[in-house]
Amino acid sequence: MNPDIAPDGLAPVDDAAFRAALGRFASGVTVVSTVEHGPTSGIDHAMTASAFTSVSLDPRQVLVCAHRVSRFHEAVVHSGVWGVSILEESAQDAASWFAWRGRPLENQLQGIAHHRGSTGVMLLDDALGWLECRTVAVHDGGDHVILVGEVVAARVREGADRPLLYYRSHYGTIVRSPESEMTYRQGEKP
Repeated sequence: MNPDIAPDGLAPVDDAAFRAALGRFASGVTVVSTVEHGPTSGIDHAMTASAFTSVSLDPRQVLVCAHRVSRFHEAVVHSGVWGVSILEESAQDAASWFAWRGRPLENQLQGIAHHRGSTGVMLLDDALGWLECRTVAVHDGGDHVILVGEVVAARVREGADRPLLYYRSHYGTIVRSPESEMTYRQGEKP
């Protein structure tokens, strides 16, 4: 039996090809935050995440994926609440800062414009919108966990409309087309 062929007859997926294919998916950028409770109560934990999406409109749910070995994972599982700052392009420095694993937690918010949501989580000011969530499910996702949260608060920043995007390990922004999905719904295009 060939060790390079799985029992189902398929060859294993090459790691580099897998990462390269995923890198071709452009996504928005968020900073997900929580506040740790317990012996180290009040310590903020945050991470930059592009693995974020809506799950359901009724009930209002979103999900984010967190690496199992990260400090954020432990903190968010214990706290049960988290915030999502949907970043605008001016927040690129903050996105890079919160993506840095191992950054010191003490004074990590110094120089970062932020405010507290109703759940106590830190939310970045340079955001297009904010969500606050209560964890309703944690699913196995291999080396990550999939956190599903019920949205308990949602706000947008009026007038802000330039999202920060992530593509092939680079940040970017949107170039708008004059057409939208509504163009096609209204029958203007086939």
